[in-house]
Amino acid sequence: MFVTGRLAVALALGVVPLVLTGLAGVPPYPVLGGWVLLCALLVALDVTLAGSPRAVTVTRRLPARARLGEQVPVSVALHNHGARTLDALLRDAWQPTAGAPLERQRLRIAPGERGRVELPLRPRRRSELVSEFVALRSRGPLGLAGRQARHPVRGAIRVLPAFTSRKHLPSRLARLRELDGNTSIQVRGQGTEFDSLREYVRGDDVRSIDWRATARAGTTMLRTWRPERDRNVVIIVDTGRTAAARVGDGTRVDAALEAALLLAALASRAGDHVHLLMYDRVVRARVTGVDGAALLPALTDAMAPVHARLVDTDWAGAFAAVRTLTTRPSLIVVLTAQDAPESARGFLGAFPEASRATTVLVGSVTDDGIARLARARGSREEVYLAAAAERTLRDAETVADAIRRAGGEAIAADPEDLPPRIADRYLELKAAGRL
Repeated sequence: MFVTGRLAVALALGVVPLVLTGLAGVPPYPVLGGWVLLCALLVALDVTLAGSPRAVTVTRRLPARARLGEQVPVSVALHNHGARTLDALLRDAWQPTAGAPLERQRLRIAPGERGRVELPLRPRRRSELVSEFVALRSRGPLGLAGRQARHPVRGAIRVLPAFTSRKHLPSRLARLRELDGNTSIQVRGQGTEFDSLREYVRGDDVRSIDWRATARAGTTMLRTWRPERDRNVVIIVDTGRTAAARVGDGTRVDAALEAALLLAALASRAGDHVHLLMYDRVVRARVTGVDGAALLPALTDAMAPVHARLVDTDWAGAFAAVRTLTTRPSLIVVLTAQDAPESARGFLGAFPEASRATTVLVGSVTDDGIARLARARGSREEVYLAAAAERTLRDAETVADAIRRAGGEAIAADPEDLPPRIADRYLELKAAGRL
């Protein structure tokens, strides 16, 4: 059972008969005891007349998955099997990051009737949201007390990454269609695949003339080419301690997931095979062997419960895990935060082993606030902060130079610009025939 604030008010009203009986010369203790007994009887009556919260069947209706930042329709349905009307408050036990309404939901259900309460969620964190129970408090007709019960009705929603970088996808797909030869221009590049034959036009590369087809057709025929397909794109997302740093409204690993999703969507449309590996000291998520329309759902589902761990990443193990995904030359995209020579030693030591692949791109999320601090010179404190910011920027450039000397490419940008820059570099590699 439970009591409400009305009981405290009722007990406080006992001061009135105490004062009146005191003025009449009557001893106060019998009056006080009688008033407390009366309140106890009223509480017992209220609890007895309250509808039973246990004689209720509780069911949920909710989606299995939702995207971060979007409103999730969740409802709780109740069927009152009791003999009395249920006047209750309902609490659905979601964790705070689910964004559930703070106020308790009031409902009134007659005997044998059904009721439904809408509880829309707005998740604030990518994770697995779980509600283990629904609590009901049924008040009596006097409102002094009532009965409460907890129904173990489990509900779970997997909150997927927001994928806000999908706004960049249409423009990159248009450029990809141009590379695929869907326009009137066909180009020849190193390492490209044969596409079709067409008649020779003055100005075409004579090295592309197909002499056998020319002999058969009686006119000069030219081979056209398209970017290669069926290449392998391996995306490594660092989930170690450097990925836990906050940048903008999220963490570095959140920005890395946005870049990974945009690149995966683009590469899948280009006909390439995409592999995902989220790693710190062990594999946190792995997606491989999935192509076509099923790729993005598989990626978002694997990414959803993974968060950065406060451990140093084992890069030798990470690059060894890449070799279990594919043995063919591939484009390896490493999404990490290597901005200090001291913390990047393990990464740079294992990097030459990975650079045997076709191309290795290292994408790092930067903080715009550091660049702003480096430009400020208004006071003595700002000068010291600017010196520290300049040192940070210089260290990041030192690591980037080391990556280039080891045979890779370094791309550093803020969370908003990193996904499209990596996608653009992928298209450039396609156009150059390097992938």
